[in-house]
Amino acid sequence: MPKVILKGFILVPESELELVKRELVNHTRLTLEEVGCITFSVIQNSENPLRFDVYEEFLDRESFELHQRRVKASHWGKVTVNVERHYEILG
Repeated sequence: MPKVILKGFILVPESELELVKRELVNHTRLTLEEVGCITFSVIQNSENPLRFDVYEEFLDRESFELHQRRVKASHWGKVTVNVERHYEILG
């Protein structure tokens, strides 16, 4: 099975920026611990502090879908409910 790549960005409401930044540390740690996660990067954009550039690679579709389900049920999912997501998924 081919690996799955997600790339794009999120836009965070200014009023929620500090909360999202704090939780991002935990979200990144948990994601990198997932079986099938090859790489995971969410980096605050230097020109627009409300934008975070996202790049993820998972071993296969199954590990990517498991990640998506975990995220929806996680604290990160609750913290980022108002975040605007702009992604492209390949694979």
